[in-house]
Amino acid sequence: MPTEVERFFSEQSPLATEVESFRPRAQQREMALAVAEAIRDNAILVVEAGTGTGKTFAYLVPALLNGGKVIISTGTKNLQDQLFQKDLPMVRDALKAPVSVALLKGRANYVCHYHLERAQSDGLFKTREDVRHLGKIKQYAKVSDSGDKSGLADVPENAPIWMHVTSTRDNCLGQECPQHKECFVLKARSDAMKADIVVVNHHLFFADVMLRDEGVTELLPACNTVIFDEAHQLPETASLFFGENLSTSELLDLATDTRLEAAAAAKDFAPLPKACDELDKAARDLRLVFKKEGRLPAIATESFDEFAPALKMLGEKLTQLAGLLEKQAERSEGLENCWQRAQALAQQLKQWIGDSPSPQPSPVNVRGSNGSPQAGDGDGFVRWLEVFHYSLQLNTTPLSIAEIFEKQIGGSARAWIFTSATLAVKQDFSHYQGEMGLLKAKTACWDSPFNYAEQALLYVPQNLPEPNSDGYTEAVVQAALPLIGASQGRAFLLFTSLRAMQRAYDILQAEFDRCGWDYPLLLQGEGSRSELLTRFRTLGNAVLLGSQSFWEGVDVRGEALSLVIIDKLPFAPPDDPVLAARIAQINKQGRNAFMEYQLPRTIITLKQGAGRLIRDETDRGVLMICDPRLISKHYGKRIWQSLPAMKRTRDEAVAVEFFSAAMKQSN
Repeated sequence: MPTEVERFFSEQSPLATEVESFRPRAQQREMALAVAEAIRDNAILVVEAGTGTGKTFAYLVPALLNGGKVIISTGTKNLQDQLFQKDLPMVRDALKAPVSVALLKGRANYVCHYHLERAQSDGLFKTREDVRHLGKIKQYAKVSDSGDKSGLADVPENAPIWMHVTSTRDNCLGQECPQHKECFVLKARSDAMKADIVVVNHHLFFADVMLRDEGVTELLPACNTVIFDEAHQLPETASLFFGENLSTSELLDLATDTRLEAAAAAKDFAPLPKACDELDKAARDLRLVFKKEGRLPAIATESFDEFAPALKMLGEKLTQLAGLLEKQAERSEGLENCWQRAQALAQQLKQWIGDSPSPQPSPVNVRGSNGSPQAGDGDGFVRWLEVFHYSLQLNTTPLSIAEIFEKQIGGSARAWIFTSATLAVKQDFSHYQGEMGLLKAKTACWDSPFNYAEQALLYVPQNLPEPNSDGYTEAVVQAALPLIGASQGRAFLLFTSLRAMQRAYDILQAEFDRCGWDYPLLLQGEGSRSELLTRFRTLGNAVLLGSQSFWEGVDVRGEALSLVIIDKLPFAPPDDPVLAARIAQINKQGRNAFMEYQLPRTIITLKQGAGRLIRDETDRGVLMICDPRLISKHYGKRIWQSLPAMKRTRDEAVAVEFFSAAMKQSN
């Protein structure tokens, strides 16, 4: 295979005829050879490849050449679709490889015939648009081969109607469903079982490995290679699924579904809808205990006098509903399903409260009531709450996922590839390996092939106040204005908080009016991310303000984006209950949590944000990091040394001149 891999990344590569932009790059060829070696040896490989390396082709070519079954897991559904629809067919055609490819998503992405029929018969629609969308979905379900909602462009993916015509793990009837034979989810799973290459996403992969829910588990035994792209997202995703969570939204959904099933199959049993109403009220009352949205540790609920009684009442009403459903379950598949859900949710609630013993992790598959580990504070887990606008979520999260994940991937004769543009700190992978339990993995790192020394400039302005001081956002905007003017718009402003983003937007509106600038101002939340990016690219001189959503997975090439401004180093909030518990645990062990955990996470996030600037070998631009800690703190050097090797300045005039020089060069 190495000889074949070399051929496909040479000047005479067949890829050159399929991909107009293909250029032989040493970094891409070397990464492909490392992946080929790992696949051959059934090894674990952790790879960082800088922007422009072409890592997708670097892992696809050896994966397809090797043969066998391959699962590729991506960070987002957008990247999943791009792999399936564009990159994989391109490489397959270039290699003339006779491989079959399948796309597998979570069940919420597929139209459910049963729930579509129920939605039509129930007619519970809030708007005329829902009715219009339902008609389009009905027609789509008749002609679609996949039932994937992304294939119906006429109905937005976030349209409310979708929750009524798709299934969840909880309300799927499984083999008891009258539409079982026509099920789009089962067809997708069947196609995946037969395919050589299966493309999934991280949420689907971990939901399945832990919950045995989406069909990936059936694929793993026959799989030779698992490839995680955008692997920097895995620690967060794995923590989500290796833990346990229970939301009031799930209880409201249970109450709604039970009402509908009772109306269809148990009209003569009056206590059931009454119990649904009482559960509904108890769930809403629990949410209303908290006035503000946010996260807090379980112990903090002691300061809310209403919390314990509301939680107790919720448990009583849920147990009451489960008891009534048990008496009626045999009357329909739907009522049976609701009973099973009520039992599972009641058990989860008891475990979070601490009224029932926690299942102990087994050596191979670590599972609680919904397939995940479960324990209380002090057992390697932290209990915490997250308050959303309309719901409350009770969480139990492991302080470390390393041991759990190591057991999940251990003992199997297959290759595991982890790749991203941001996994290392100064080419050191120890943080990521420790967090993921990959201490025995091979590692490799390649810098971007782009000429950052000529294409980019890192500018850290002088005389800015400390980031936690009053007026900091105002100072950031004032420092940014000369560069926004010099770049003639064409800028991203990335913020570490939504509050700072909104404040900066308000200030910029006033400043643009004062300066007489007509650069369009775009704000995260005014439309979907894809809509805002399309507008940004089309306008050509826009200024876009974003928070977390725009720090990664955003690709704007060319002059439309020439300036990226980052307001603060992206340290996670220290009062986050999971972070606080992990910091306390590390420090208790006599280690330095800041240097070992907080700083590496910050560097990886910052590298993602900085990576928005140079996306092509002809791009040029300025990266402006406003945080004075980059210069004043001892760890600042470690941060900027982890960024691509670009020229650096603290002189505003030098940064402004960079744009003048770039414009002369382009002319």
